Amino acid sequence: MLRQTLAAVVVATLGLTGVATAQEKVVNVFNWSDYIDPTVLEDFTKETGIKVRYDVFDSNEVLETKLLAGKTGYDVVVPSGSFLQRQIKAGVFIPLDKSKIPNLQYAWPEVTQRLAVYDPGNAHAVNYMWGTTGIGYNVDKVKERLGDIPLNTWDIMFKPEILSKLKDCGVYFLDGPEEVIPTAMKYLGLDPNSKNPDDIAKAGALLMTVRPYIKKFDSSGYINALARGDICIALGWSGDIYQARARAQEAAKKTKKKLVNVDYALPKEGALMWFDNFAIPKDAKNIDNALTFINYMMRPEVAAKNTNFISYANGNLASQKFIDKDIMDNPSIYPTKEVFDRLFIVTTNEPPVQRVITKTWNTFKRGK
Repeated sequence: MLRQTLAAVVVATLGLTGVATAQEKVVNVFNWSDYIDPTVLEDFTKETGIKVRYDVFDSNEVLETKLLAGKTGYDVVVPSGSFLQRQIKAGVFIPLDKSKIPNLQYAWPEVTQRLAVYDPGNAHAVNYMWGTTGIGYNVDKVKERLGDIPLNTWDIMFKPEILSKLKDCGVYFLDGPEEVIPTAMKYLGLDPNSKNPDDIAKAGALLMTVRPYIKKFDSSGYINALARGDICIALGWSGDIYQARARAQEAAKKTKKKLVNVDYALPKEGALMWFDNFAIPKDAKNIDNALTFINYMMRPEVAAKNTNFISYANGNLASQKFIDKDIMDNPSIYPTKEVFDRLFIVTTNEPPVQRVITKTWNTFKRGK
C-alpha cells in the first residue's frame, strides 16, 4: 500500500526504528499519504534535533476514529476542514500557543479567513495545504472513447451515457462521502452544503445511475493507477492528479516508453475547495515539539518545497515567490479570481445528517 510504502521510506530515511527513550526529542506526526517532501523531515531533524515519527492515512474517517477514541499517540495530525470543525466541537484538540508559531505571520489571509469557518478565530489549526476536488484523466484514452468533447464538466462523471463509455478502461471515485455527495448536489443545482435529507437522497439517486461503471473507490492508489495508465479517469484531488502526471513523466524518461498523458479538469459547474490543516490532539505528549514542527512547516521556503514536491497549493502567502512557475501559473492549482469564485466549501454535519450521509454512501458503494 502507498501509505505503508511512504511510511517505511521516511522511517528508514530518518532512522526512527525502535522505541523512543526518555531522552529523545520526538514529534509523532499523522499525515495524509504522499503529502510531504521527505527531505523536509530530514532537514527538520538536522536543524532541531527532534526526530519525526511519521505515519500516514488516506481518509478523514481513519483519522477521526483515532481522535475520538483518544490516546492517538500523535502530536501533530492533519484533518480536513469539515472534519476539523466537528472535531473541535468534540474537544479533541488543544488551542495553539501562537507565540510559539511566529511563522504564522506568513499565513495567506484569503485561506485563513476561509479556514475560520471551521475553526473560529483560527484557534486550533494552521493550514498546511488546500486544493480542489475534480477530474483526473488519461488524455489519450479518454479522447479515444469520447472524442473532443469538453472535459471541464461534471457531465463526464455523472451522466451514465458518458461514463459508461469509460468503463472498459477504468473509472475510480474517491472513497469520500464528504467529497462526492456535495459535488453531486452541486451538479444537480442544489446547495452543496445542504443538510436536507431530501437533497442528500437526490444526490444518492444520481450517484446510483453511474455506479455500474465505477471500478473502484480509492483515495490514494489512483495516483499510481493514473500514472501507469491502468485507469482512464478518476474523481480525485487536484494535487494527486498532478503527482500522477509527474510520476508518468518521470517513468517515461526512465523507461523511454510512451508517455502516459495525465491531466486535471476543474469543472465549470464548480468544485469543492478543501483545507488540510495542522492541529495538536489533546493527548499529545510532545506539545512544544509539535509547535516547533508546525512553525518549521510554515517557513516560506519549506512550505514552497512541499508544494513543489506534491503539487498542492499551500496556505503560506510568502512561500509563493519560491514556488515553481509551472505550479504558480496553473489556475487549477492556484486559481484566478474567476475560478476561485466557482469553488465551494462544506461545513460539518450534525450526527443525524451524518447518519443519512453514511447510509447513502454505503448504499452507493454497494450498488444496491
